[in-house]
Amino acid sequence: MMHFGHANALRQARAMGDYLVVGVHSDVEVEKNKGPCVMKEDERYAAVAACKWVDEVVKDAPYVTTLEILDEYNIDFVVHGDDITTAADGTDCYQIVKDAGRYQECKRTVGISTTELVGRMLLLTRDHHIRGSRAVKSSIQGVDEAAIASFSQGSKPVGALTGIAHYLSTSKKIIQFSSGGEPKPGDRVVYVDGAFDLFHTGHIEFFKRARELGDYLLVGVHDDQTVNAIKGGNFPVMNLQERVLGALQCRYVDEVIIGAPYSVTKDVLEDVYHVDVVVHGASDRPIDIDGRDPYELPKQLGIYREVEHPCLGLTTTAIIERIIANRHVYIERQARKAKKALAEAEAEQREKEVKAACHI
Repeated sequence: MMHFGHANALRQARAMGDYLVVGVHSDVEVEKNKGPCVMKEDERYAAVAACKWVDEVVKDAPYVTTLEILDEYNIDFVVHGDDITTAADGTDCYQIVKDAGRYQECKRTVGISTTELVGRMLLLTRDHHIRGSRAVKSSIQGVDEAAIASFSQGSKPVGALTGIAHYLSTSKKIIQFSSGGEPKPGDRVVYVDGAFDLFHTGHIEFFKRARELGDYLLVGVHDDQTVNAIKGGNFPVMNLQERVLGALQCRYVDEVIIGAPYSVTKDVLEDVYHVDVVVHGASDRPIDIDGRDPYELPKQLGIYREVEHPCLGLTTTAIIERIIANRHVYIERQARKAKKALAEAEAEQREKEVKAACHI
């Protein structure tokens, strides 16, 4: 699953050079070396390609990075987070390029991972919401709560975490993700809004087509309480800060309104920028808490448009349903990952000791 933690690594990697090539593994490679995929390979290829710091995507990249693949794509060096990733046989996926002196590290984004997000879906917790309520117990029928409890410890070795992680965003991180561009005189400003939870290719295709109706795309992201009041359950799976970063990393997005109202108001249309077009998906007919049409005003003004795209069937709910339907597979995956994480932590510690010894 492509999330803003991956995007942050890509941002850092792009800053280290002039052209960023990103290798994305196939489903077969991921399942062999890591476990079941949440997003299908074509969805992951598209998600990475839509990140604004990515220049080129290499599909079906080998899980263990070789010098041959680097030379084939004229790559000078590889960038990865400051944690060790191992293949199915326990070897370091980047040992070959490390030994060749063609490896650099970026800082891993703490508090977010695919395992963490899968855990939120299986545990049905709401304690990741900003100013949210207390966690609720899982109500997934036929699931042993003890079996999924390890998800609350994230992807770190047992004991490293004591509960569901909370990503703490900062103004610096939002600035780093923001394009900083303003609409130019005469530009046509397009406004879209939504939860944009578990940012996926459905959102990307929607943004792409909305952006084609103008020159500047303004995205309103609803706060956690609003999304939860409308959708119920433990929605949103990602909190407001996380969802804002997910939207900002997309190459089609120019600016974001953080905590936008569910119903489009005059303030939204005039106070940030003068909005020329309000766009919504053709398959969705939302209503506000009071039962009113949230797009009543732009419809009255004649600036409302609907768009269709090829990924209408891919929704946040559909992704959650994938997880629930294959919950036992993910529980088994987490058990394997816990053992693998211990081995990786030990290897990481040995590597640090070797580096420290070299500086003595």
